[in-house]
Amino acid sequence: MDDIKAMVGFLVGFVFGGLIGLAVGVMLAPQSGEETREVLREKSIELKTRAEELREEGRARLQEAVEEGKEAAAQKKEELTKRLEAEKKAEKPKAKKAKA
Repeated sequence: MDDIKAMVGFLVGFVFGGLIGLAVGVMLAPQSGEETREVLREKSIELKTRAEELREEGRARLQEAVEEGKEAAAQKKEELTKRLEAEKKAEKPKAKKAKA
């Protein structure tokens, strides 16, 4: 889960960094207002598309991590169940000897 939090933090930083870079670039660009607005429109579309791609990638990774967690939990449960059954079987002969 820490990996997921780190990835989300990275994605948020990436998007904000892109927005700040875009804003600075537009303010320093020697273009007319109309040209600047067109560049802003194009860049915002690109940034939105990239953010959507990153979001989908994050969802896929999260789903993969959840599935891996479920598998690990199922394996651990199976191991513990087998160990418990083995301990119960080992205790039965001891209990019979104690009664006799």
